[in-house]
Amino acid sequence: MTVPTPKPIHSTPAPYGYLPAPEPMPDPKQASEPKPKNTRSKKRRFKKKMTDLYQSVTDTVIAQLEAGCVPWVQPWARVGEMSGTKTPMGLPTNGHTSRQYSGINILLLWGAAIDTKRTTQTWLTYKQALELGGNVRAGESGTTVCYASTFTPKAEKERAATNGLEPQSIGFLKRYTVFNADQCEGLSDEFYKDVEPLPDCEIIPIAENLINATGADFRIGGDKAFYMPSKDLIQVPPQPAFFKQINYYRTCFHELGHWTGHTSRLDRDQKGNKGTKLYAREELVAEMTSAFICAHLGIQPTVRHTDYLGSWLRLLKDDKRAIFKAASQASKSANFILECLNTPPDEPTPQQVQAPVKRQLEVAA
Repeated sequence: MTVPTPKPIHSTPAPYGYLPAPEPMPDPKQASEPKPKNTRSKKRRFKKKMTDLYQSVTDTVIAQLEAGCVPWVQPWARVGEMSGTKTPMGLPTNGHTSRQYSGINILLLWGAAIDTKRTTQTWLTYKQALELGGNVRAGESGTTVCYASTFTPKAEKERAATNGLEPQSIGFLKRYTVFNADQCEGLSDEFYKDVEPLPDCEIIPIAENLINATGADFRIGGDKAFYMPSKDLIQVPPQPAFFKQINYYRTCFHELGHWTGHTSRLDRDQKGNKGTKLYAREELVAEMTSAFICAHLGIQPTVRHTDYLGSWLRLLKDDKRAIFKAASQASKSANFILECLNTPPDEPTPQQVQAPVKRQLEVAA
């Protein structure tokens, strides 16, 4: 049977959540064996294409922020709600490897899913769909995602060996195309299961279990939410104090996002004062950490982001790589927290392996 070939992606203005259509990127294996005469020229071309990808992604995020949309927050409701959107909660996952996408790819695939009203958060490359016994339907257009890594050109290895120095690696950002399971046919029914709905109760057991599992010094009380790096403690107001109690969990995971940046854990720079780029970057990481965890747990809070919107825009306009760095750090932060829930009772949590923290739950003055 002849497998239909999807239409090529044309270089047209990108819709909500999509990157502009990509130009072909050089194969790292091919790039690792450049001809001696053209080494510098190829490096410049390679670097320019990688830089252009950073800029195109950042421009997409800035456009969404300026339009009042926060791309790392799922802007959709559940199946069957008034919005008419069918996209379920959850983090985007590769259907072939079962691995969740991370960093900037979460934002790109969320945007693509809601723009085209996908009913799954499962994505596959064209080749992966074939390997699973299905295929991408004719006429479907894919979504661009990114893969970052490094390689060492052959000429650089030879130069280093001659001079007795360490070879210098070249960073690259590769684009590839994925398709939602909705765009495929012939796949197993397992790819189209809906996410289980949240219970009606405002207390969400899995969220409470995750907060407790971190072993963080978590204090309930007062009228402010904050993380104090010097004492390594978190304080949040009591849940009934929130106008919408679901936002209690968003706030807890936001502060836990800051908590992961402590020197004994992921060791992020948290010394920035309010109003600085460093402060804005850390708030961006914490906010995306909360969004990623809420999505993973199936929690749908309302979101208050206006306090930081201006500083985020300034950060992204000044540094086209900032959103890549922040999204990557947020994925690491969310994974660190979620791993606490998966740690058996008789084993130390990820943070306990690095530096034991005594948990103290008390009512703060």
